[in-house]
Amino acid sequence: MQRASNRAQIRCSLGGSLLNYDTISGRSLERLSALSDGVFSIAMTLLVLDLKVPAAEALHTNRDLLHALGSLAPRLLTYGMSFLTLGIFWLGQQAQLGQFRQSDRRLTWIHIAFLLMVAVMPFSTALLSEFIVLPLAVMCYWLNLFLLGCALFASIRYAVAAGLLEQGADAPPVSIHERRILIFQGLYLLAALVSWANTYVSIFALILLQLVSIFMATGKRA
Repeated sequence: MQRASNRAQIRCSLGGSLLNYDTISGRSLERLSALSDGVFSIAMTLLVLDLKVPAAEALHTNRDLLHALGSLAPRLLTYGMSFLTLGIFWLGQQAQLGQFRQSDRRLTWIHIAFLLMVAVMPFSTALLSEFIVLPLAVMCYWLNLFLLGCALFASIRYAVAAGLLEQGADAPPVSIHERRILIFQGLYLLAALVSWANTYVSIFALILLQLVSIFMATGKRA
């Protein structure tokens, strides 16, 4: 009987410890924002590593160098697109974090999953630049965009359900975040599907959507 009582006390103690840990962990928005800034800065820096300087021993004239630089055009295109992509999603995440009253353990893990997709962006960019004429490479890149959008959508939905949003008359409505994510994710999908006809048209459509997203945000702020 004494042994059974001891086991019950241990289970009760462990359960209380886990409950207490769940309520105190992952609550700092500042730490979450700092982690996000670090992951984004590393991912945005890694993008440039896909740009290789032409080998000097193979180049002897300006024409040779110009030809070599021209061959870098697909990689420069995907580099610029992905840099814009990460900038847009960083702003989207910061807009959400700025509207949260606090975080909790589950919300933090949603954003860690979001950062997982951010860290994958250099790989999906390199894959696209290497196989830029293949629609499957564009679809893999779109999948990265889709998962980023899903994580941000899950974040705002969970924050509403958990009561983690700032309250007040001047707080922007949650529908702004949700509508923006749904609209652009739908447009990203349409642009990606164009790749089965022409991958370059698809990529330029994605870049155009990114520019629209940037200028829309700028216009609303003004």
